[in-house]
This record gives sequence, C-alpha cells and structure tokens, in this order.
Amino acid sequence: MENASVRFDNIDDYIASFPEAVQRVLQELRATIRAAAPQAEERMAYGMPTFTLHGNLIHFAAHKAHIGVYPTPSGIEAFQEALAGYKNAKGSVQFPLDQPLPLELIRRIVEFRVQENLQKAALKAKPKKKSPPAP
Repeated sequence: MENASVRFDNIDDYIASFPEAVQRVLQELRATIRAAAPQAEERMAYGMPTFTLHGNLIHFAAHKAHIGVYPTPSGIEAFQEALAGYKNAKGSVQFPLDQPLPLELIRRIVEFRVQENLQKAALKAKPKKKSPPAP
C-alpha cells in the first residue's frame, strides 16, 4: 500500500492516493494533529505528511498494515509507557490499521512536541547576556 515511489506535492494528494478506508484514518489523524497544533504548518517532507512549528513537529505515513507516526525520539521517550503496546523504535511508532487509532494519545504526544519546539525556539531567541567589562 505504500506509495513511496510516488512524489506528492501536498498532503491532500498523498491521502487521496490510498483506499477509502485508509483515507478516513489518515484524515482523522491529520485532524487530530491539526487540533493539537493549530499554529503548525503542513507540508510534505521525506515523502510523508509533516507538521512543522519551529522545526519538524511530527510526520506520519500509511503502510501496508499500519500507520507510522514519527514524533521524534523525544516524543516516543516521553510516552514510552503509553506506547508499550505498540511496535515502536527510537523516533517512530506503528499503529495497526486493523485497530482504532489512539487519537487521545496522539493528541497528547503532539501537544508535548509543540511545547518542546516552542521552548527550544524561545531559548534560541533569548539574547545572550554580555559580560560586564573588566575594571
């Protein structure tokens, strides 16, 4: 089911390339991410739908038997206990297509990632304090 060999210009085209049942799941996932990160921008990156906010926030992709969600390693680490029932790796988690998506958990992960990226952006934006001149 993966459409890795096809390049998509936008998320709508990506989602439309899948069977109707998968499209519904992807639209639900997209809406959940959008609600949790309304200020994020949507784009395609690495061939996957991507939400960005001061850098990559989260990616997702449909595969043959699962939906892959890629919230960076910190997003997986912070929710390791809640994700224990799903196949996951350093920066990804697989949600089987034959089970309902855990939308509440995904929402919490996205909100965590939003706060993380906003904090990083705020730290970068702070002016550096200059040392007082030596007497």
